[in-house]
Amino acid sequence: MDLATIIGLVMAFGCIVGGAVVEGVHISALIQPTAAMIVGGGTFGAVFVSMPLPAIIGAMKAVKGVFLPQKVDHGQVVKDIINYATKARRNGLISLEQEAQSARDPFIKKGISLVVDGIDPQKLRETLEADIMAYEDHTKHSIEFYELAGGFAPTIGIIGAVLGLIHVMGNLSDTSKLGGGIAVAFVATIYGLLIANVICLPIGTKLKIRMKEEILRRVMILEGLIAIQNGENPHFIEQKLMAFVGGEH
Repeated sequence: MDLATIIGLVMAFGCIVGGAVVEGVHISALIQPTAAMIVGGGTFGAVFVSMPLPAIIGAMKAVKGVFLPQKVDHGQVVKDIINYATKARRNGLISLEQEAQSARDPFIKKGISLVVDGIDPQKLRETLEADIMAYEDHTKHSIEFYELAGGFAPTIGIIGAVLGLIHVMGNLSDTSKLGGGIAVAFVATIYGLLIANVICLPIGTKLKIRMKEEILRRVMILEGLIAIQNGENPHFIEQKLMAFVGGEH
């Protein structure tokens, strides 16, 4: 569980709602199903129009990574690569075949298999870089989903506000309906801003950070495997890879 995400959401909503209560606003005034339907449905409806269905499904699944991220340990990547390099230096590249079979990570498994098969280093780089680019493109679609939602939400909130005011203007003679219409108008704007600035844009930013961490991990693996294939000294390989993580193990 990513504590930063949980703490951030609790802090944001807690402070906003708490501040409203301190100012004398009743919680019930902030709960407007009509405004939620207009803003939520309108925002994500606009995003659905903007993006293909596979990208939308991928973005929905990506939310899990915001709350339950896969740990990326760059120091462990260095250790694993050094172990592979030491084994290959002692027993030859063919000795890594068992490592390929036991590897759980598909990227490492593919990379080691190509090394064992004796593929040309340039071809190895091109193949693994293509995998990295495919991962980046796929992840960017998820990021764009939430960035689009963050861009649409405030505008849809304004639409909700205008609809609420239209309702108010159409019922000026019935004072019993004025309060509800005005509440929907203002709350819709708040919902739009909250969806954008507390939920969607932060999710997009966190997914972007996760993507950069994973790309760095894969680039380290790529450079390490090429160095192993070239028969470089494990100590030199370690120094090269540690440069990616600022010298921290």
